Amino acid sequence: MSLPPLATPAQLAEWMQIPEDSLPASASTVLETASAIIRREARQNFARTTSTYTLYPLPINGRWGYAADIPTRPVVSVDDVTVGGVPVAYGLRRDRLFVGTCAPLSVTVTYGYGEVPGDVLAVALTAAQRVLSNPGDLRQETVGSMSMTYAAETIGVSLSPADKDLLADYRRRALMVRLT
Repeated sequence: MSLPPLATPAQLAEWMQIPEDSLPASASTVLETASAIIRREARQNFARTTSTYTLYPLPINGRWGYAADIPTRPVVSVDDVTVGGVPVAYGLRRDRLFVGTCAPLSVTVTYGYGEVPGDVLAVALTAAQRVLSNPGDLRQETVGSMSMTYAAETIGVSLSPADKDLLADYRRRALMVRLT
């Protein structure tokens, strides 16, 4: 499944404070590449999606007795919870299901973002701007008596440590499975 870029050329032009028609032809490719890198780092596609998972509840103390974490977030809705095709009563708090059984659950859930979060959009636009501002991946350039040195973060479509810190909050949780 091919996902759209996290930002549009119009947003990039506005971010760079230039007219959209002055963006280079490679702007769309740069946005697609930056988006792919961000999605890989965050382990999140940032799109509204519906998926079905098999979850294995673990015992807990409390009214329900068992809980299973939904591995994707943010959870928009839980559309179906069944055991062997039979609906099961459940409680939901954030991304955790509470059930009264330890049997494997089939859970259909809608999750993701209606819009790209602002901090993720900023990372995408900044990464794309770095590439378009330094397309030759220059470290230093001298013309006559003028010398310009680029920071290491401006070379290639890469994410800075600060970008990675922002994206860490969006990482999906690991899914626990029981081997049989």
